[in-house]
Amino acid sequence: MSKLRAPTRLYHNPRCSKSRGALELLRERGIEPEVIAYLETPPDATELCELLGLLGVDARELLRSGEDEYKQLGLDDTSLDEDALIAAMAAHPRLIERPVFVHGGRAVIGRPPERVLELL
Repeated sequence: MSKLRAPTRLYHNPRCSKSRGALELLRERGIEPEVIAYLETPPDATELCELLGLLGVDARELLRSGEDEYKQLGLDDTSLDEDALIAAMAAHPRLIERPVFVHGGRAVIGRPPERVLELL
């Protein structure tokens, strides 16, 4: 069984106000997700592919284009394929948009944080 099909999870950055807000909204509703501090325990390429499938988005939509790594790695190059973008996120987890909430075999990017409630 895939890790992503496991119980409720939140890919979380405790330094991010949106991520903290999403976690607070879930807890207010009695939901205690498995919190994945993805900067400390980054998802590998396989997990990112599964996550993208649950989100129903391509890799570029999960990228944080404002991060220094985005510019340094030339990720604005539209000729880069999914594998290259996924590899960049696996190697540089700061590039992953946050928070990402996984629940019931689906996922959503919690921007704004209230989006996590869509899966409840």
